[in-house]
Amino acid sequence: MSLFQRIFRRPDYQSDVTQFIEQMKADKPDLEAQQRAGRSIWWDKHLDREAIAEWKAAKVPQKPYVYGDDPRHSR
Repeated sequence: MSLFQRIFRRPDYQSDVTQFIEQMKADKPDLEAQQRAGRSIWWDKHLDREAIAEWKAAKVPQKPYVYGDDPRHSR
């Protein structure tokens, strides 16, 4: 580190949020493993591409305004 960098170097800053997260990780060392397990339950899924394609093909187009008459077909 050069003299210039040493003179103007600020002390290492950590925000309150960073300090909180670091303290929480220290208190609960298995926290990241729990997060990964939770993620695998809700997000990491194997998708059946054929079923998705069938579902998309079976969709019925919705009218622009479902609670009234279609303005394109006026009486």
